[in-house]
Amino acid sequence: MFGKSAELSSLSKVLPRNIALIGFMAVGKSAVGRNLARRLQRRFVDLDRLIEKAEGKKVREIFAAKGEAYFRQLEKRTLHEVLQLDGQVIATGGGVIMDDENLGLLRRQTTLIGLAAPIDTLLARAGTGPKRPLLKSADRRQQVEELMRQRESRYGQAHFIVDTNHLTLAQVVDQIIERLNVEGDPHANVDR
Repeated sequence: MFGKSAELSSLSKVLPRNIALIGFMAVGKSAVGRNLARRLQRRFVDLDRLIEKAEGKKVREIFAAKGEAYFRQLEKRTLHEVLQLDGQVIATGGGVIMDDENLGLLRRQTTLIGLAAPIDTLLARAGTGPKRPLLKSADRRQQVEELMRQRESRYGQAHFIVDTNHLTLAQVVDQIIERLNVEGDPHANVDR
């Protein structure tokens, strides 16, 4: 036990940069981020929760009252603020990468990890309630497929990707830690 704890502690020192998680809604960014931060003894930051706290409203309420463009401005400003500090694990919103500046910042200033899962898994995880403002249409599958087509190449710009399908939360975190140990700091080759 001591060996693994010491290994994780030294990993945090070797990788002082932020670690950011990107991926489609319901892929598990917040849950994985929270657990990864705990394992690496880092601060956890959820961009959507920070925005909600600042606005005093849930993301879906912000979308309903002020629209997606307004939310994306808040998201961009919040991302810039969060990236002023190092040593954090950051769970981003699913659409943060659609902004070129956001994606560039994340690639340059973080170890950018993509989380992926098949559409059926994402739909099952997202549920059917009003929680997901971009999934309001009658044909949720078609909407997810369209959003995935728009975002897929951007998610692919992560320094590495972990497929979360058929994995427990602990297994996803283990895979990320293993990749960080093996690959070290990916910023030596940011322009891959």
